[in-house]
Amino acid sequence: MSLSGVPVVMVHGAFCGGWTFDRFRRPFEAAGATVLTPDLRGHRAGDAPEAVRNVSMADYAADIAHLCRNQPEPPVLIGHSMGGLVAQLAARRVGVRALVLLAPSAPWGVAGSSIEEAVTAWGLHMMGPFWTQAVPPDRGLMLRYSLERMPPGERRPVLSKMCSESGRALWETLNWWLDPFMTTSVGAGSLAAPSLVITGEQDLVHPPATGQAVASRLGGEFRLAKGMSHWLPGEPGWQEIASLAMSWLGQKQASNQV
Repeated sequence: MSLSGVPVVMVHGAFCGGWTFDRFRRPFEAAGATVLTPDLRGHRAGDAPEAVRNVSMADYAADIAHLCRNQPEPPVLIGHSMGGLVAQLAARRVGVRALVLLAPSAPWGVAGSSIEEAVTAWGLHMMGPFWTQAVPPDRGLMLRYSLERMPPGERRPVLSKMCSESGRALWETLNWWLDPFMTTSVGAGSLAAPSLVITGEQDLVHPPATGQAVASRLGGEFRLAKGMSHWLPGEPGWQEIASLAMSWLGQKQASNQV
């Protein structure tokens, strides 16, 4: 398909940066898209760990919405993991052409579907008032649940780039039922833009049932990525994920839905 001149904004997940999409962006650029891979607030290389302290999911969403608003035309918005939730929130604030969510975190009101999700949500409380902190990445958990399908030689470079994450944003995402402000709510009804949720068959961070629930909540479509895990933008098979996303966008383009 042709994405000539179409802006595509790719939003990374927790503890990461725009570098998450170093590979994933290439097929979109080859199709003519103008790809932007911003670092979320406090996630730039060289930022102090404390730069993310007290940053809210609402802050992340506002920043991405501002970036989208300044594009020459409504962009395609792609988000991975927590960045998928940021993308959902941004899409309620500004018009986008379409939304592609890779293993996204669920919005307010959508419960997790696995023991691992529950353990992650409650495990953070072992740190004390983590919501006031800049939370460092747990490399053991990353290796076990996110990067387990990455070739051994490619894991260390990914881990070396990871940075601290806002405890407040993590709390708002993982413990949404405790948030009286409903920070991660995407509001009532379906999103105006067409949306696609892709979840790996082996994903334990946000498993298929969670992905299906997110798609249903947004009024979007769901695709299961056979044999894939959580690191969809970069683990073996990422090319098929990019192809799936672009094929779906092409179908929507042909039917004048984007």
